[in-house]
Amino acid sequence: MAGSIKLKGSQGLPGLQRRPLLFPPLDESKPFSRWPPANLFRETMAANWLAPVLLTASGRPVFLPNEVERCLISAVDLDAEENPALPTLRSGLLVLTSHRILWIDESSTSGRAIPLAAVVHAFPPKKSLRSMFASPRIRIQVSVSPDGRVGEKGTRSEMVTIVMRGKNDPDVFYGRLLEVLRSRTWEASEGSEGRERGSGSGEGEGSARVRMPVVGVSGILRKEQEMWESTDKSLQEAFHDLNALMSKAKEMVQLAEKMRQKLLLGSSAQGSANDDELGSKQEMQDWLLSVGIVSPVTKESAGALYHQQLSRQLADFVKLPLEKAGGLIALIDIYCLFNRARGTELISPEDLLQACALWEKFDVPVMLRKFDSGVMVIQNKAHSDDEVFARITSLAQKPDALRMGISPSDAALTLGIAPALAKEHMLTAESKGLLCRDVSPDGFRFYINLFKEIDPSDIYSIKITGLLDAWVSAVSISGQT
Repeated sequence: MAGSIKLKGSQGLPGLQRRPLLFPPLDESKPFSRWPPANLFRETMAANWLAPVLLTASGRPVFLPNEVERCLISAVDLDAEENPALPTLRSGLLVLTSHRILWIDESSTSGRAIPLAAVVHAFPPKKSLRSMFASPRIRIQVSVSPDGRVGEKGTRSEMVTIVMRGKNDPDVFYGRLLEVLRSRTWEASEGSEGRERGSGSGEGEGSARVRMPVVGVSGILRKEQEMWESTDKSLQEAFHDLNALMSKAKEMVQLAEKMRQKLLLGSSAQGSANDDELGSKQEMQDWLLSVGIVSPVTKESAGALYHQQLSRQLADFVKLPLEKAGGLIALIDIYCLFNRARGTELISPEDLLQACALWEKFDVPVMLRKFDSGVMVIQNKAHSDDEVFARITSLAQKPDALRMGISPSDAALTLGIAPALAKEHMLTAESKGLLCRDVSPDGFRFYINLFKEIDPSDIYSIKITGLLDAWVSAVSISGQT
């Protein structure tokens, strides 16, 4: 049958209906930049099959309890090749931990996770002539639930391809992935949490039947012997080699974190404790807080991304010390605190400087500042010098300060910072014309600037008003007229 069918509007075929548009229609008067971004649609679809990842203010992932970072790779794609309806996550940062595979989109500060418990099998990268001219690919088989989400308890399996676009060694990543999968650290973490919950309800009858009764002197001696053997075994394990010592250090960090959490819960539950007990608990919390970082960034795990990830971790670490120091802290103090928190994974001063210099490229709330004298500090971006200058000038206008001036130690007590930093603030205030400096064998003394009260056009007629009047009164009382 020859001919053509002409459609008029939507009445050409019965039952033909217009489907609603996913996005608003194109408005020619508006630029294309107002359309929804492509990564927004991609992230929305990715939420259906991968769990989201919590990120810190600097873009670092928030790790689970006992989770340790193992490897970092940049410019990585995640492709669900067996399900074309799912979008490909392109050009992100891949983080391999002891519990998960994390994919982070640094441009939108969002991320997705594949739990290692859901990984059924990992296939090695193919070695062929074609693979020499293509990006390396590692395929992993994951379990998927009926609703399409990747999880441990899935009813079917799908293939996810890890495509490495950057200059990365696929064999190194595959080896570390196999090592993590064989260790099954996430199961040990779940077992330890279950044992902790079970220990709170008391010991069962089974454990009571296994233990031998302690009776008489022989029982006491046997108990001491078992205790010494256990202690000797722990010492041998801890000092067997450097790797064992580092693993014990990580366990101590995790133990300190658990103790800190229990102290926080205990202090909130027992509000009737006296001041001495609360003070000791606060000191213990502060000490435990600075004991260590559970998963420090290392050159072995981060590779070429070492300084970038170290910069992000440092930005998260300095948040609490800056709050306690009033928004400003010396770089040398941060170097000591950060190295103490990292335990055996120490960094050099050059690494610290390079990490701080990278803050200009990231959207972090802290910055590196260098005073005119060369002293380098770390400060919050919300820190205001005008507020500091106002407190210094207010201190310099007190009667005693008008007579004798103020020293850097006096300003340090008022500002709650180190005397060296207080001196830098006072020198900056002097350069702005707020203070005057007197250098003597006793050191630096700063006075409020009274020259601003003198009219340059009539310097011979001085009006004793305002600040000059207060200075004359203060000097007259001390008998220094």
